[in-house]
Amino acid sequence: MTRTYSFLSKASTRGLAGNGAGRKAGMVVLGTVGLAMAGCADQSGPGAATGPQAPKAATSHKIGVLLPLTGPNAALGHELLAGAQLALAENGTSTTQGQASALQMDVHDTAAVGGASAAATAAAEAGDGIILGPLTAVDTAAAAPAAQSASMPVLAFTSDVGQARNGVWVMGITPEDQVERLVATARQEGRHRFAAFLPDNPLGHALGNGLLASCRDQGLMSPTIVYHTGSQASITQMMRELSSYDTRRAEAQPDGNASAPASTPASPATGSTDTADKILPSDLAAALKGGSDTSATASADGAAQTPAVPKLAPPPFDALLLGDTGLGLKNVIGALADSQVSSANVRIMGPGLWAAFATKLGALKGAWYAAPDPSSRQSFASRFMARNHHMPRPLADLSYDAAKVATTVARVAPNGYPADVLTRSEGFAGVDGPFTLLPDGRTRRALGVFEVLDNGGGAKLLVPATTKSAVSG
Repeated sequence: MTRTYSFLSKASTRGLAGNGAGRKAGMVVLGTVGLAMAGCADQSGPGAATGPQAPKAATSHKIGVLLPLTGPNAALGHELLAGAQLALAENGTSTTQGQASALQMDVHDTAAVGGASAAATAAAEAGDGIILGPLTAVDTAAAAPAAQSASMPVLAFTSDVGQARNGVWVMGITPEDQVERLVATARQEGRHRFAAFLPDNPLGHALGNGLLASCRDQGLMSPTIVYHTGSQASITQMMRELSSYDTRRAEAQPDGNASAPASTPASPATGSTDTADKILPSDLAAALKGGSDTSATASADGAAQTPAVPKLAPPPFDALLLGDTGLGLKNVIGALADSQVSSANVRIMGPGLWAAFATKLGALKGAWYAAPDPSSRQSFASRFMARNHHMPRPLADLSYDAAKVATTVARVAPNGYPADVLTRSEGFAGVDGPFTLLPDGRTRRALGVFEVLDNGGGAKLLVPATTKSAVSG
């Protein structure tokens, strides 16, 4: 069983229809609220407010749900609603004044008039104590002001860590979290010089930002990061520049051996020798014209032609993060072979998206990606199937987890959903393993490290999932 991970960001919502009308209406609602507050602040006279008052903490255990239930994304919205409803059916009681009572769910359509902002306002007016959703980063940004004004915590289903803040948690598996796990594992393997070759898009930049933060937080030197434009020519040329191809070729001896530079990258740790002496990828390297023969050839008149490129020294990094999929990844694999970036010296790493097509990544044998252990999901999938008569889509995991947080806190907190209980150190049991809500709005999830196998073998779990992290906070 494989998993697919969505990167739902403000700058990129491919696969999800936009809601321009909702965003415009949301601006009107927020503007009206702002004018009303300003008018109140200008009042004077006996009993007038002397300054802004801190909002009272929400005390209700009623659960607000914000999802697109009509329009182009209705099917996905109903899938997430089903995940939340399953969690409530299994755990839906709260404790108030020593008495157990059933939890109520208050559902609002973010695709209706007014969008996510109006839906959040409606949830606040209904007395909800917490919000599950919205789906995207754009909707999260629109809903957050109304929710925070009412002191309602928000458990959003986006993976855009830019939306994380005090009181607003990003429930998705973020690219930054994946990179942190990969860097920590590679560091344990003895890797210390990191680089990244990434697409110039929101996912690429999220991965790049994650690598910068992870190297900083783990005491490593700042990584070299290159963003390519996606064309094959751009990918080939920029990979040569990143890997110092021209310098390495100039240093190579005429007999095909390389003069190793003074700072030769460390060799792989034990367990990675099965990829030694192979150029990534071996099948494409053999197919490259002029790159598979290390001897000079002769023309018809006997004149010697330019000899093939000799074996080069390792590049100036020992761990390389990639972010492409599809055709882009195919071109990157070709560029790795062209620049002689060898798996014997470089640990290739990639996003959790690779889990969806790991059986097609044989050319990257030995590469890593971070993702939840799919075996953790089997019980949830079976229960969801029994209730809804179809297998759950991956995002249903997030709505179940968010509802599980709400039901767990409602059982132990007498009023509302206090931040200190939401961010408790023991965390919560999720569909894909344990997770913890951090005070800054991030979610630390248990991620395993998977290693790609060759010959269509998919990937194997190399390092079991854990939420322990070297990142501060």
